[in-house]
Amino acid sequence: MESVINQTDTTTSPSIDELKSISTFADIPAEGLEWLASHMEVTDFEAGQIIIHQGEPAEHLTVILRGELRGEREDGRVYIARAGQVTGLLPFSRLTHFPLTSRATTPTRVARLHKQHFDEMLHQLPVLQGRLVSVLADRIRETTAADQQREKLMALGRLSAGLAHELNNPASAARRAADNLRKALASVRSAALKLDKDGLPQDSRVFLAKLECDWAAQAGPQSVLDSLERSDREDEISSWLQQHHIEAAWDLATALVDLGCTRDTLEDVAKHVPSQFLNNVLVRLTAAFTISRLAEEIENSTGRISELVRSIKEYSYMDQMPEQKVDVHTGIENTLLMLRHRLKNGIEIVRDYDRSLPEVCAHGSELNQIWTNLIVNAADAMNGNGKLVIRTLRDSNCARVEVIDNGPGIPDSVKSHIFEPFFTTKPVGEGTGLGLDTVSRIVRNHRGDVSFESKPGETRFIVRIPFDGPNGTGNKVSG
Repeated sequence: MESVINQTDTTTSPSIDELKSISTFADIPAEGLEWLASHMEVTDFEAGQIIIHQGEPAEHLTVILRGELRGEREDGRVYIARAGQVTGLLPFSRLTHFPLTSRATTPTRVARLHKQHFDEMLHQLPVLQGRLVSVLADRIRETTAADQQREKLMALGRLSAGLAHELNNPASAARRAADNLRKALASVRSAALKLDKDGLPQDSRVFLAKLECDWAAQAGPQSVLDSLERSDREDEISSWLQQHHIEAAWDLATALVDLGCTRDTLEDVAKHVPSQFLNNVLVRLTAAFTISRLAEEIENSTGRISELVRSIKEYSYMDQMPEQKVDVHTGIENTLLMLRHRLKNGIEIVRDYDRSLPEVCAHGSELNQIWTNLIVNAADAMNGNGKLVIRTLRDSNCARVEVIDNGPGIPDSVKSHIFEPFFTTKPVGEGTGLGLDTVSRIVRNHRGDVSFESKPGETRFIVRIPFDGPNGTGNKVSG
């Protein structure tokens, strides 16, 4: 059972020397420190004891005289405060309740000043006004930076998980094909050895060599058959093989159907090959044609992997200058590829692109953060099932990108807060409220603007990015 504020010792106030050891108060005159000390109370805590419960009213400025505090929020975010720091409620702060639970990680001593003394403190010690405002600003800046970093790591984690899934599919396919290729090579070598030992006629050898060269081209891409048609073809070929006393007729029939073989092909083989060689010839032919199919499968799978790697590189703009000419369509397509694991199971993507748009001068990887956040938000709004429209067009001297979903829309009560930092409608642990703040910040850095229109069944986010770049140094585009 957790201990709760079982302090080991409480004194009336801190000593002057203890307050002087805190940089914020170090140069305050003795009479000022005496006033401050007389209005504070000191509490000692053992390691592990809770000092603040999440949800408690924020009523005290807290000075850590010794030790360390560890604060943890419900969503897992952790904040550390150490000896020498001023924390808790600060003058001019809008904090009303503590958003985390804080406990001592080592034996800790803190001094606290109740908020009822704030006005008098600032009157008695006006120098503290600027210092405490600076402490407040530093805390906001550090918290924001930590939360932004966490948001980026969460986004990276989601992308990495999706990419791992996307890469695993073609990699697994290539591995299976390579394993089957090894077996097919063993089959073709074994059949060829038997044919050589038994003395296959030269005319039959020439026919087989020509057939192996021509069949892959004649068969074309592997056809997709419905279950009934496949069953009929397998039965037809299996019957033919059994009539000609071919071993493992059913297994061969299944493979031959996959390879596009017909009864006419088998009849042609039977005309050119003496019957005593037919079994090994068909085994060799099936293995040879399987090798061609497997080589195509490996090529397609590794090509898919290469495409993903290329898209990852373009998405992050690795090895390129931070600011460059960017095709917004390439960035959007790479983003869609990165997010395909989240979109492919129920979201219809409609592309309405104006391909005549000039390139924009921009930080490419930052633009991709915009598309990522907007597309993820749209997918979440539709709960993974709906229509996502991405439209590009020219808007004066800007590229305009619209991301439209047919979800339930944004409630009127939250529309005014939608771009505020840390505002989120997602459950605890699923969002930090920095996604649209990031969008807004990046768009502003590019001298653009972002807005939205929303009603039930249609939410439209509109991003405008100037063609001539964040610094206005790119090539101007005439109207």
